[in-house]
Amino acid sequence: MDRGLVLRVSLLILFFVTACSAEEPQSIDEQPNNSSELENKDQSVITETSDELEVIAEKLNVPWSIEKLNDTFYLTERPGNIVKIENGEVERQHVELKKELATTSEAGLLGFVLDKNFSESNLAYAYYTYQDDTGQFNRIVTLRLEGNTWMEEKLLLDKIPSGSYHHGGRLKVGPDNKLYATTGDATEASIAQENQSLGGKILRMNLDGSIPDDNPFEDSYVYSLGHRNPQGITWDTEGTLYESEHGNSANDEVNQIEAGQNYGWPIIEGNQEQEGMIIPLFTSGDDTTWAPSGIDYHDGKIYVAALRGTAVMAFDLETGDQSEVITNIGRVRDVLIEDDHLYVITNNTDGRGNPEEADDILFKIPLSDIK
Repeated sequence: MDRGLVLRVSLLILFFVTACSAEEPQSIDEQPNNSSELENKDQSVITETSDELEVIAEKLNVPWSIEKLNDTFYLTERPGNIVKIENGEVERQHVELKKELATTSEAGLLGFVLDKNFSESNLAYAYYTYQDDTGQFNRIVTLRLEGNTWMEEKLLLDKIPSGSYHHGGRLKVGPDNKLYATTGDATEASIAQENQSLGGKILRMNLDGSIPDDNPFEDSYVYSLGHRNPQGITWDTEGTLYESEHGNSANDEVNQIEAGQNYGWPIIEGNQEQEGMIIPLFTSGDDTTWAPSGIDYHDGKIYVAALRGTAVMAFDLETGDQSEVITNIGRVRDVLIEDDHLYVITNNTDGRGNPEEADDILFKIPLSDIK
């Protein structure tokens, strides 16, 4: 082929791709990232491949959250199901919601946590994105399992901001028996600094949906503010709260959360400083992204699911070291540590990964195999 023709065709393709990108802007928070270079990487940590991990379940449909009771798992799937996994059997349970699930990017049935008395109550808490004639929002509700169907029962909190991206969505019950929720800035960065807005926050409520008397702001669910798109929370054995958060193209964060504190977005990010604002314990820096999602704590380390980092990462709270401890399984959405094992779900079917035939997968690995 004539070299001039090749050049003209190449330029035409480049123009078309660029034009399409400009017409359809997308959040880069969770886009695949080819770089896995980490600062201060601990080379002694053993990485694992998918061939070396035990598969608990496969062919999951955009899973988002892991819950476990004894030997039974419950996973949310963003399209609106809860997957029960027991004795090797996988059952996809229907969820009857009072609002129509939103289908926008990153949205759907997200956070999920079982009631501490679930064996007797059949009760759980859920966070989902919906759309109706008033707009698109997130809400926190209770679900009750009736037979093989989960029924939305009680509304705990509604009208949490939602946009094209940045829905937050993680739910956890803390050691204080309060329900915590992470909320995103709904792509309107300024609301993260507005105390009256529920967006860009960590929220704290009683299990009945009421506001705790000891929350840091009077008559407010807001526990901390200045967050962009937090998707992970956990506590250490002393009751200290930690959070993971997506940065703006870089500067992803792992934060230690204190009641009433401001974590800076969008005024500062990464290691930038300003009086009255908290900088992170760990940040990916200006040139690297992890897209951190679910997190858990064990023995002085925070384990983090990394979507763009395509790994499980470990952050040592004592030494400040950070490392990849599981790799080669693609995008990782959530992690759970229990009984000296690490459980991991991938998210290669979320439209931003490269799914293989068995994706998505729930993996299991003994913590003793991770040095």
